[in-house]
Amino acid sequence: MATHGILATLANALIASTLCACSSIGPPTVERDRLDYGSAIADSWKQQTLLNIVKLRYGDFPVFLEVAQVIAGYQLESTVGAGFNAANNSSFGPLAFFGGSAAAQGKYTDRPTLIYAPLTGNDFLKKLMTPIPPSAVLFMLQSGYAADLVLPLAVNSINGVSNESRRGMSRAADPDFPRVVQLLRELQLADAVQIRIERPKGDTETTILVFPPSENPQVAARSAEIGRILRVKPGVRELGVYYGGYSGKGDEISMLTRSMLQIMLELGAIVQVPAADVASGKAAPGAVEIQPGESPATQAPVLLNVFSGETPPREAHVAVPYRGRWFWIANTDIRSKYTFASVMLLFSISDTGVRGNAPVVTVPAN
Repeated sequence: MATHGILATLANALIASTLCACSSIGPPTVERDRLDYGSAIADSWKQQTLLNIVKLRYGDFPVFLEVAQVIAGYQLESTVGAGFNAANNSSFGPLAFFGGSAAAQGKYTDRPTLIYAPLTGNDFLKKLMTPIPPSAVLFMLQSGYAADLVLPLAVNSINGVSNESRRGMSRAADPDFPRVVQLLRELQLADAVQIRIERPKGDTETTILVFPPSENPQVAARSAEIGRILRVKPGVRELGVYYGGYSGKGDEISMLTRSMLQIMLELGAIVQVPAADVASGKAAPGAVEIQPGESPATQAPVLLNVFSGETPPREAHVAVPYRGRWFWIANTDIRSKYTFASVMLLFSISDTGVRGNAPVVTVPAN
């Protein structure tokens, strides 16, 4: 009948319009997918980092599984339906009553493929156990990261002046270390300290710490005090910075930086854990008061507060479950959040090698 043709034409038109409406699915998804995947990867990266810090406190081995690749795929699913009915009625001719319907639906289903790469072997050695280059630490200061945050976190000593250590056998800081950090922070705020890179021979880079001349007597006094503490020649304003424990040359200093594993061990020592876990041997003893009786001016502030409890926190910057408890960083603790962000940045800086043929796990997220 002619009505069949009408309905078929209508159904075809609906299918065509559905397909045309979805033909440009790619570009509109970029903004949504980029933000969603970026947020999800960032959140999982923070959770993985905090979990490994907590695990080190419990003597557990840190495991890092990186999201090596995300492949976003879309699948078109369409359905078409059509119906027709007719009835004879002698009052209106041979085909007096007819009716029909046609419908078409189309939808795209997101089926991403995630590729994970465990950090093992040479990659593990380079990223977690290799000391962070002194130049990277100094460039963090040049980028605006506070000296009194970065240096206590990433440095063991500056030209023989030792930082404190809270892991294992706790060690008090040399009284001059917090003073050097304070002076560098004050010069940083006054824009009176700079970083320069030189290549005197071939591709070898030398990091130069520069104290520009200043007519401000306070700035000049701070620069001179740093020189006295670090035992450099009077009047030297440009210091070469190298990795090591101590340099006695007078125009250069050595900086003994930490590896990412050392940084995580230091932070793990100040994670709050139940006293029963320490008493039973499940968790290592935490940081003790390593500078008893000294004035508050020489006490280094706690870099990271990680709380624990039996129930999930209501508001947290990052939270993870472990051994039947929850561990988290409070969203209202800005210093801890800055410290944790610095740890994440140092992770990125420490990734200097080319990834090898590590085993991967491909998970179709249907």
